[in-house]
Amino acid sequence: MFTHIMLGSNDLDRSKAFYDATFTALGGKPGERDERGRLIYNHDGGRLMITRPINGLPATAANGGTIGIAALSPDHVRAWHEAGIANGGSSVETPPCERPNGVFVAYLRDPDGNKLTARTEAR
Repeated sequence: MFTHIMLGSNDLDRSKAFYDATFTALGGKPGERDERGRLIYNHDGGRLMITRPINGLPATAANGGTIGIAALSPDHVRAWHEAGIANGGSSVETPPCERPNGVFVAYLRDPDGNKLTARTEAR
């Protein structure tokens, strides 16, 4: 259904440090910049892109929006969460934990305020 997710950023270097750290914690690769200067992250068929807004206005986070990222294990979720905090993100909601439905989750806001979650499949 989806081809990619695009997020806006006001500081692509800051975003690169955050997303490189969080995606490598999950076993992914650092992002690459395309000819337009956008950051591109490819992993297991998914694509996340980070860009300055094309209309020239400041980037803002979606109120109520959350982007979910698949993780292989609770250890990957914890590593993702720690890498995010160490690279300009902030922890939101609960600390990394197992939910009653059996998924292990953690939540972060990236340096631009976008809400992200890393989660395992239910056991």
